[in-house]
Amino acid sequence: MKALHGKRRLGCLYVFHRDGKPIKGFRKAWINACIKVGLCEPVRDEHGTPVVIKGKKGEEKVVRKPTRIFHDLRRTAIRDMVRSGVSERVAMKIAGHKTRNVFDRYNIVSDQDLRDAAQKKQANFESQDGVLVTPRQGEVVEFRQAQNE
Repeated sequence: MKALHGKRRLGCLYVFHRDGKPIKGFRKAWINACIKVGLCEPVRDEHGTPVVIKGKKGEEKVVRKPTRIFHDLRRTAIRDMVRSGVSERVAMKIAGHKTRNVFDRYNIVSDQDLRDAAQKKQANFESQDGVLVTPRQGEVVEFRQAQNE
């Protein structure tokens, strides 16, 4: 993709084009682009063997399918915006999501997000004026009242 960006045609209105003219069949163009840059895997038959076809010149070619769909880029963009500090409302506006429900389907919480949240919570707890008490089984521990109550 970086190589294509370097060869882009300045002044062209289209992201995907052939000599400045729009591509009519986006799906086929996307599949070919993914295969060209290696974002693909072989299609396998019911036995797990890669499917092979004869090319135009009689050579055998392994049939490949993309491992990414174009829509993956939208999900990645939303996750990157939110994790870089862009507010969720602004990210929703940029992505064109009209409802929170749709936005939440794209802003997926990962295991790393959960680990980061636990570390932030721990750091917050350690910065407060408190002592961590680990009770023994059956021991009753009194809670002291929070300062802001």
